[in-house]
Amino acid sequence: MSETPRRTFLKQTGLAAAVWTGVSTSVRAAEGERLRVGVIGPGGMGSYHLRLLAANSEVEVVWVCDVDERRLTKAAEHVESVTEQRPQTTSDMRKVLDDNSVEAVFIATPDHWHAPAAILALDAGKHVYVEKPCCHNIREGRLMIDAAKRSGKCLQVGTQSRSTKTVREGVEKVLGGEIGDVLVVCQSSIDG
Repeated sequence: MSETPRRTFLKQTGLAAAVWTGVSTSVRAAEGERLRVGVIGPGGMGSYHLRLLAANSEVEVVWVCDVDERRLTKAAEHVESVTEQRPQTTSDMRKVLDDNSVEAVFIATPDHWHAPAAILALDAGKHVYVEKPCCHNIREGRLMIDAAKRSGKCLQVGTQSRSTKTVREGVEKVLGGEIGDVLVVCQSSIDG
């Protein structure tokens, strides 16, 4: 994949780094245009993204997608309470991807949907921010890279806590043998 300069990436996508650091999400923002996004999976990290996006005046959350009706309703209500505009809602991400006005999507679905949703979104012409793990195997990762190349859109994977002091210290201790030989690693998450 060709390298995209950081400034170009932020201007094109207006995704995570822009939202979290306050960098202008788009050249168009200066002209009063907002980046139109969809949030697919507004639980856990998705709800965090949704809160930041809804509070960002340079972003318009136009779709929220989740299979859990309660979570979907709660997410839409939150966006409406912050922006005074209720986003469209659906349990079928294809509706979000079919909307040509959506420029980018945030994907925070269950892990097994990260790669398929990202590939579908890229093929639908959307810029993509997807939570980790982005894929389960090398093949899925390669398919994601191919989709990004094919679409000409940007793909960003969220690894925001990977470099925190606590995580680095924990990794150092595990690698240093403080807990013995590691035989199995499992990921768990608590949905809030």
